[in-house]
This record gives sequence, structure tokens and C-alpha cells, in this order.
Amino acid sequence: MNKGIFFGRKAYLDTLSKRISGLKDNYRQNIAIIGDELVGKTSLIFKLMENSYDNRIILNFIETRPEAIDLFAKRFIGVLLYNFLNNSGIPLKEDLNFLISKVSRYIPRTEEKIRFILNNLTKKKTTNIFPELMSLCESIYLETGKASVVIFDEFHNLEALGFKNFYREWAKLLIANKNTMYIIISSMKFKAKEILSKGLSLLFGNFEVITIEPFDIRTSIEYLKVRLKEVNIARPLIDFIVHFTGGYPMYLEVISETILSNKDGKLSDLLENLLFNASGVLNQRFSNYIKRFNDQLAGGDYIAILYLISSGRNRVKDIAHLLHKRKSELVLRINRLLELDTIARSGDFLKINDRVFNFWIKFVYQEKLHSLTFDAKNQKAKFRDQIEGMIQEFMTSSQKPLMERMDDLFSLFEDEMVQVEKKKIRLNHFREIKPLEFKSSVLKNGLIGRSNESLWIVALKASSLTEEDIIEFSKECRKYRHKLQRKIIVTLEDIDANTRLRAMEEKVWTWDINGLNQMLDLYSRPRVIA
Repeated sequence: MNKGIFFGRKAYLDTLSKRISGLKDNYRQNIAIIGDELVGKTSLIFKLMENSYDNRIILNFIETRPEAIDLFAKRFIGVLLYNFLNNSGIPLKEDLNFLISKVSRYIPRTEEKIRFILNNLTKKKTTNIFPELMSLCESIYLETGKASVVIFDEFHNLEALGFKNFYREWAKLLIANKNTMYIIISSMKFKAKEILSKGLSLLFGNFEVITIEPFDIRTSIEYLKVRLKEVNIARPLIDFIVHFTGGYPMYLEVISETILSNKDGKLSDLLENLLFNASGVLNQRFSNYIKRFNDQLAGGDYIAILYLISSGRNRVKDIAHLLHKRKSELVLRINRLLELDTIARSGDFLKINDRVFNFWIKFVYQEKLHSLTFDAKNQKAKFRDQIEGMIQEFMTSSQKPLMERMDDLFSLFEDEMVQVEKKKIRLNHFREIKPLEFKSSVLKNGLIGRSNESLWIVALKASSLTEEDIIEFSKECRKYRHKLQRKIIVTLEDIDANTRLRAMEEKVWTWDINGLNQMLDLYSRPRVIA
């Protein structure tokens, strides 16, 4: 993210600030922050630290990485002491011996513990090193009344350091050390959830899990408008960039920087430079990422699965058929991709989590892999045609009435199972889909879909949904006598908690714009950018 710009994230910041503030009142709530790479977790923490100032709380950010235990221990001690002395008026240096010498007059007992730990490290005694390190925070509290917040970025890397009985010892600390709050961050969502439910299972309830999502549509558009205020860029192209990036801050930033550096360039040419050219930032990133599969046994299977998903052949049964694989063998490969957070599953469907990587796999990597001539000029021309075709498809779709787009989506259903907003839904194959007009004062248009098993009654409301809308819609649905009704209201606005509760009582499914776009993604249709 551009250092001068920080967008959105207010709800996350408010929650984190409230939890940290509670530490002063002896309320300690540990937090696990999980989310995809590039979604802005670390930027969020840096903004939190920038906004937070309280001389009774020490904020400590530690990037965890595979390294020797003694290096980690010295880094942890250095970070703790540096932040303890911060705002003390003492000119600071990032030198451990210097920091130890400066804290001796303020926290002599803690200093003694630090020297004991460092002495043990010299003698290669590391058996109890993790609990001893973490106990330094409690020691500082006993001497000064200052509580600590320990932030471990990519905390799952702590496993690789080789601490003995690591999770068992950490679990004990989490119970005993009431004046130390932990914020643990991970981009490996699957692994993080497994650790929280198994490795730290005794304290599963002691971690509040916060999942960081990409920017919503409104925030993404506002971000681009601010970043690109010096450029005359048409609103439809801004909408396309939001669709293309999925609201991931890093991609919005990279594309914005490229546009600002080439103000007269076509968007397709700029995306070519980023994604196709060997020196392109995103091409290099994805090329390095894909190497992890090339270097593995059965690497070809993983890449074939990713290519099929990116091409819209994303149902497990279709992938098994196209690859001529036994289901048991295919499931092993799919589970591995799920564990790596490369893909996600929604009922019968699979999807690649990173939308830009999805595009690169389909139109760059696979095209180059299957090229017979290695003619870079022809490959570039083909790529440019594909990206321009994608832009044109988005523009054409965005001009269609939403009801027409939903009719098109519903016509693709073939009795698959999906999960939308935590609900499992069977997407019945409709033998008939017709437009529907309501007599309601607030709900006007909708669709009715008839399958052999059920009747779907769908209403659309572009503006905010209310409890009264739910009640009126339920009344309209009672006119139809079909036993198995699926009552759905689609809105382009967020849905408040009270309205959702009323919908549950009336057995009405509510889809906001995110739920609708999830469905469009599964069927490789352009998103709705409202």
C-alpha cells in the first residue's frame, strides 16, 4: 500500500483498538487475524500501531520467519526493549547491548532475566526458551505496570524454530500471563485454523478470529479515484479494475502506479507489461509462486487442475473426467491445494482465491507452456486480444439490466451444490425462467424459476433492504402454492442484522452484492460493480 494512503478498514481498526484498550482494565482478549496474502493485514497492523499511543501499553511487532532460535530470541528481546524505551526521550539505537544497558535502571529484574536467557543461548540451552522469552512481558508489567501486546506476523513460522513442546507451552502461557495480549497474523488460513483448533485447542475460545477481506466495491472505487485523480480515466475502466483485482489492495496499488507512470497508455498495454512481460512485477511474482508446484512430485497434476479451474471447468467431477484421474487420487491433489490456500471450495465448485493469478494461469502461463513456436510477438498479440476481450465482455455485461444478468446466471444451474453466505444451496436446473412483476409498493421486479423439485421466487431491490421489504415479499410468495419454495431477495447494498434476522424468521434467503458476485465467479461471469 502507498504509505501516504490508507483506506477503509475502520471496523477492523476499531475492534483492535478496543481490545488493546481493554488490556488497561484487566480485560485481555487474544486475537487471530487471518486473510489471504496481499489483502492488507500487515498494513492494518502498522496503521494500528501508528494510531496507538498509551504509555501503559507496549506494542511489539515481530515478523516470524524460519531462523535459528538464538536469532529469534535476540530479535524478540531487542524489539521488546526498543518499544519499552520508545518515547522515553533516550536516543535509541538498534543494538541489543545498547538497549540492555539503557533499561537496567528501569527494569533491573527483567534485565537480569534477559542476561540469564542470553547466557543460556550462548551455552546452547534452549529447552525452555520460548516461555522464558514470553515471561519477560509479565516481568516488565510487575516492575512498571506496563502491559504488553505481542504481535506475531505469520505466526505459523514459529513452528519451524524447533521449540520443544511449543504449542503446549504456549497454551500454558496464554492462560497464565494475563497482562500480555497476543495478536497472531497468518496468510495461511487453512493452517492457521488448524493450529487454533488443534495445537491451541485448549484455548480455542480465547482467540477472537478476525478474517480480513479485500476492499469492498465502494472502498475500491474511492481508492482508485483518489490515486488516479491526476489521470483522466473513464469510470467503466475503474469498475473493470475493481472487478479484475477483486479489491486486493496490493493489486489496486500496482495497477494505479503503472497507470500514473504511463498516463497516456492503454489499460491493456499496461496489464501486458505487468502480467506478460518477463520483467513484469506480477509476472515475476506468479512465476515464482508456480515453481513450488513444478518442483513437486505430480506437479503437472496441480498445474492442470489450476488451469481447468481458471478456464471455468471448476467442478470436481468435470476435472476428474478431463484429467482421467481416479476420484481418490484427485482428492489428494485438491486437498493439498486447499491446504496451501491456493484454491477454495464452495460445494461442488472449486475456485482460485487470487483473481489476478487466476487470469495469469489461463492467459499467460498456460499459453506460453503450450506454445509451439515460442514467438513472443505472436504471444503478446494474442494476450492483448484476450485482455481487450475481457474488458469488452465486462463493459457489455455491465450495460445489461441486472435482471437479464440474473436470468443468464440462473440458466446455467445444473443441480450443483454451492455455499453462499454460510448457507448450502442446491442450484436447481430450471425448466422455465420468467420475469416477475410484484404488486408490492417497494418490490417491483423479479424472476420465477421452475424446476422439477422446487419453485424459486426471486425479488430484486437495488437500494437498502428493510424488514418491511421482507414482510411484503413473504406475502407475495404466499400467492404461490408450490410446497418447496425458495424465496430469495437480492440487494446491491449491505444488509443490516435486524433485516437478516427477520429474513431468517420468514425463511427468506438474502443475497447482497457479495453473495451475488460469488455466484457469478463460480460460473465465470463478470461481477456486478454497483
